[in-house]
Amino acid sequence: MSQKTADVTHRLVPSPAGRIHLVEQGTGPLVLLVHGFPESWYSWRHQLPVLAAAGYRAVAIDVRGYGRSSRPASPDAYRMLELVADNAAVVHALGEQSAVIVGHDWGATIAADSALLRPDVFRAVGLLSVPYAPRGGPRPSEVFAQMGEEEEEFYVSYFQEPGRAEAEIEPDVRGWLAGFYAALSADPMPAPGVPGPHFVSRGGTLRERFPTGPRPGWLSEDDLDFYAGEFERTGMSGALGRYRNMDRDWEDLAGFDGAPITQPSLFIGGALDASTTWMADAIKAYPTTLPGLVSSRILDGCGHWIQQERPSETGRLLTGWLASLPAGAHPC
Repeated sequence: MSQKTADVTHRLVPSPAGRIHLVEQGTGPLVLLVHGFPESWYSWRHQLPVLAAAGYRAVAIDVRGYGRSSRPASPDAYRMLELVADNAAVVHALGEQSAVIVGHDWGATIAADSALLRPDVFRAVGLLSVPYAPRGGPRPSEVFAQMGEEEEEFYVSYFQEPGRAEAEIEPDVRGWLAGFYAALSADPMPAPGVPGPHFVSRGGTLRERFPTGPRPGWLSEDDLDFYAGEFERTGMSGALGRYRNMDRDWEDLAGFDGAPITQPSLFIGGALDASTTWMADAIKAYPTTLPGLVSSRILDGCGHWIQQERPSETGRLLTGWLASLPAGAHPC
């Protein structure tokens, strides 16, 4: 089932989730784009025409739990193995055998694990914002619990209890999204001494840590309306399901402890993004963990929402990397 809108085609394809909604533009080798939290296929709106113009079939999905994709009721339906299966199903539903996969935020982790678990399908992988870090160490919930303090808890721990974050977000989805996007953006920067949004006071809300002031320059009113409309319709539980499966992922991926991703790869991080700074050791380990790394770039003055804060630069880096891939790494 497909629908043409402007220069892009909306399509629903079957997957283990039930259906995945995707938006595609262009013809040529397939490049699958995977968004993060709390986002949408729409997060790749700037890159779709750029990739299409460069001779690629650019396809941005709604991850299961988001947008027009299926939202399974079972909490464990959002484990990584299921999301990887969705991505492989999308490639095959589009009549292809392989693809390059690119992800941002949670989408970067999903893309990395797709390349790790299905190297027969995903021939190259691009990661935005969140570096690749192989499975290993203690159970994630134990790590995140230790990151909190007596008066605060880490935001990932805050997201664990079903219904808790939803009760904060869903009464005012638009306002919450605006604050969350601003909190992780380079523009506007939070005032000195203001606590960041990665920790929540005991009994408090994440919203209390959001900056006040204008929305980020990259986020228009129409953009915010689109995102808010999606989550007002779907609710937040499907999106938050990703956070609630990190321990299951740790168990499921035990056989891949410390495993490198060997396909050609790309990393783009923002210099002002906590994901880049907190995981600096993961980036330093790339010679071991990403031996096929073609390029690693840290963008000065950029926050977390890389492909929206720096759309032109992201498009240039992606198309340059794609053009550099050896013939065998291109989708057939």
